[in-house]
Order: sequence, then C-alpha cells, then structure tokens
Amino acid sequence: MSSPHSAPLPSSFDENEDFYNENRSSKIFRRLREEPLIPFGCALTVWAIVGATRSMRKGDHKMTNTYFRRRLYAQAFTIAVLVGGNVYWQKDRVKRKDYEKKVEEGKRLEKRERWLKELDMRDEEEKAWKEGRGRRRAYLQERVEEVGEVVGEGAKGVTEQVKEKTRELKDKVVGDK
Repeated sequence: MSSPHSAPLPSSFDENEDFYNENRSSKIFRRLREEPLIPFGCALTVWAIVGATRSMRKGDHKMTNTYFRRRLYAQAFTIAVLVGGNVYWQKDRVKRKDYEKKVEEGKRLEKRERWLKELDMRDEEEKAWKEGRGRRRAYLQERVEEVGEVVGEGAKGVTEQVKEKTRELKDKVVGDK
C-alpha cells in the first residue's frame, strides 16, 4: 500500500481563468464581423473630410460644400448603422449573456464536482490508510499473543520443572532424615 503523501492529488483550484478570456484584438475583429458597416461609415466620413480639406486648399468652394454635405451624410449613415446595429444585436447580446451565465454555471458545477470527487478520493485514501494501519495493528497483536503463549508455555514448563525439582529435593531431604 502506498503512503498517503506519495503523490499530490489533482486540485480543482488549479485553473487559470484569465487564460481563456477574450483578448483585445480578437474582440475588435469579432466586433468588426458583427457590425461591418460602422467602420465603413467612419471611412466614408474620413474620406469626405480629406476631400473637403483638399478642395479648401484649392479654393474650390462648390466642391468643399459638396464634401461637407457628404461628410454629414456619412456621419448620419454611421449613426444610423450604430443605432440599427444596437437594436439588431441587442437580442444577440442578451442571448450571449445568458449563454455565458450558463457556461459559468456549468463551470461552477464542474468545479464543484471535481472538488467533491477530490474529497471522495482523499476520504478513500484515508480509509485505506486506516484499514492498513488496523491490519498491521491486528497482525502485531496476533504476534504478541503468539509470543505470549510461547513464553507462557515455556514459563509453565520451567515452573513445572522447578516444582518437580523442589519436590525431588524435598523427597530426598525428607528421605535422608
């Protein structure tokens, strides 16, 4: 039987949750996949501002006003896409939060199960250790009893022999008188 301290049991507290969290770049790419029109609207706005700046340097007031109107339309488009995307993705966000709660609950239950399993393993190990200790104790007790019987038989024999010798000596002494 192995010692109860021979190998460490796996612990349910060894996990590192930060390792599994979403990092910044994956979050940005996920958001771009979810709402691709927002960066497009921002790019249109930047294009309109750059165009307005160039036409102002050239002195073309008509094109400058056209680019400013385009900037206004691009910004309005971006805001409309933000609001529309927020309304559209709100249900998905609620579903995602519910899913994350369920996943978290599952992880919590799994962690609890591992913890209970670990406690059961430790309990079984302790029972086995106590059982082995009890068997050793019983074995030693049997050996002590056997040795006691052997010593007892030897002691009886010696006592009997002493009694016999004592009788013989008494008989001899009494017989000599």
